[in-house]
Amino acid sequence: MKLSSGSIKSFGHATRTVYMAVPNFFKPAYLCQRSRRSELRCVASAVAEAEVADKSVPSGADRPVRVRFAPSPTGNLHVGGARTALFNWLYAKKTGGKFILRVEDTDEARSTRASEDAMIRDLKWLGLNWDEGPDVGGPFGPYRQSERTAIYKQYAEQLVNEGHAYPCFCTDEELEQMKKDAEEKKLPPIYRGKWASASKEEVEAMKATGASYCYRFRVPKSQNVTIQDTIRGEVTWSSDTLGDFVLLRSSGLPVYNFCVAIDDCLMGITHVIRAEEHLPNTLRQVLIYDALKFPRPIFAHVSLILAPDKSKLSKRHGATSVGEFQTQGFLAPAMVNFLALLGWNDGTEQEIFSVPELSDRFNLERITKSPAVFDKVKLSWMNGQHLRSMGEEKVMSMVAAKAVELGLFKDAESPFAKAVVKLIGVNLELVADAEVLIRNFLAYPLEETLSSEDAKPFVEDNLREVIEAVVAAADSGELETSVKGGHDAFKAWINGVGKAQKRKGKRLFMPMRIALTGRMQGSEVGEQMEALLMADGQVPEGVQFTSFKERIAMLKTWLQTPQ
Repeated sequence: MKLSSGSIKSFGHATRTVYMAVPNFFKPAYLCQRSRRSELRCVASAVAEAEVADKSVPSGADRPVRVRFAPSPTGNLHVGGARTALFNWLYAKKTGGKFILRVEDTDEARSTRASEDAMIRDLKWLGLNWDEGPDVGGPFGPYRQSERTAIYKQYAEQLVNEGHAYPCFCTDEELEQMKKDAEEKKLPPIYRGKWASASKEEVEAMKATGASYCYRFRVPKSQNVTIQDTIRGEVTWSSDTLGDFVLLRSSGLPVYNFCVAIDDCLMGITHVIRAEEHLPNTLRQVLIYDALKFPRPIFAHVSLILAPDKSKLSKRHGATSVGEFQTQGFLAPAMVNFLALLGWNDGTEQEIFSVPELSDRFNLERITKSPAVFDKVKLSWMNGQHLRSMGEEKVMSMVAAKAVELGLFKDAESPFAKAVVKLIGVNLELVADAEVLIRNFLAYPLEETLSSEDAKPFVEDNLREVIEAVVAAADSGELETSVKGGHDAFKAWINGVGKAQKRKGKRLFMPMRIALTGRMQGSEVGEQMEALLMADGQVPEGVQFTSFKERIAMLKTWLQTPQ
């Protein structure tokens, strides 16, 4: 490869910006902000490298793996984008390669730094740290496309000089008329303007008038363009389906496909792993690679993520952004586990994976072609599995801290808090679910339960005599003593009541549960009572809470009220 004289001249100009027109595959072109002496050294190095570079540039398979996630900062990080980032990150980890974050922010109207910051925050929460990116730097920056416009301009000019592109002075009105004419004649809506064949003199004359122009890529005619997609196999397009497309707008802003092709090469990207919705873009990008004699990366287009109803996943199906799931209390390892299985498996029946297990087993060949379905029920179940794998002590600490944060407990380390958390933490899927369970424990909906249809058979089965026994045991201190005596002592007391009243089984235990907890379902009654006796002074004011003594008082009131 050789640098043209025009390209060499472009190295030195007022801003001291230095370019390499054609990179070798180990050291892609990038901006060098240096002193004049350093610039000259950079130019000499670039020329020397280009002269010795082999024209048969190695493909992605022959280079150290470099993958990228390239989001547009126009909103929150969607779970589909998060999965794409994860697959790239896992592949880099598996192969000992590099994971690059590149921000594609050329859409000035929609791109915001706030969105970029939010995406970075969500990626870091997932644990997907990158080796190079806008916040950490790297040898092939800048890593924001908005900071690389001079690079795109140079390569557009190179394509023009080599006959692969041309300036187009067509106005919006002319282009709209071409579109209408094509529709009337039932022709493909491709560019048919005169500037594709204009002479150099015509172009220079138009430039002299100050007319604005864009750069269009000259699409070769009657060529088949084929890629070997790792997931989809051989994919072929005819170049005749594509008209000459825009590279740089008249405003100087680059078009998406041009930026992507230039950046992927200059950053040494070996594997492009992305959603299948980008597959149609590949034709344009490959044409640009080939025109510039850039090595093609290896492509892997991942299937879409669908909602349970098999439609495209959207906000109408509930949370779709990573940030929303974090706010709801999902664990990052569970989210990573779930996303990894949306379109990939390791060939076994295993469903729960740690992050190290995923990075060790991941490969592109096990990614499936069929769409993946986002099942939040399964995500919740998976979160519960990861939660329990953390160990009881860790989970209890997390739940207690959440309860204090919500104003339900005063002290996360109190015996009361630990006892309640132990009661409700057994089947939690989300730490956030603990709020409802704790509030249920603290409340005593006796009247509501007694008036329900489900409780009617027990009320009519002389519930009064069971409540009388509970009240009598509370007044004598026998009930509190049996609770504090542990499981066996409490069970012995209940069995004693049952023997005296000739009750057993559900006729005994359900009335006891209703009397003591105010509910017909819940954890073991004796353990609930044991925790309740520790509650003195531990529940903040304003929280709906009925203490042990207050419950007994309510039972007495019920006994005094005609039923």
